Amino acid sequence: MVETGIPAATDEDNLTDEQKKIIADQRLKDLKAKNYLFQAIDRSILETILKKDTTKDIWDSLKQKYQGTTRVKFAQLQALRKEFEILHMKEKESVNVYFA
Repeated sequence: MVETGIPAATDEDNLTDEQKKIIADQRLKDLKAKNYLFQAIDRSILETILKKDTTKDIWDSLKQKYQGTTRVKFAQLQALRKEFEILHMKEKESVNVYFA
């Protein structure tokens, strides 16, 4: 459901019962997948995706937000590495505070 989404039916009146059943099953699967995503996502991020209609829309939004280019990822890695290298325990700082 995340990759393919739900096919849009333009006129549900002209569909057969079998086609309506398939669409209803797909909508149910989409709702289940959406529920799983809502349960797994942090509340701060959840507020930004509540307006999305389908699981595919939610997934694409998250993918766009968190997928960076190689340069961006490399720059973030360098910044974290530098932060780690300069990390040291200050005088009069307890071990518990340092680790926290």
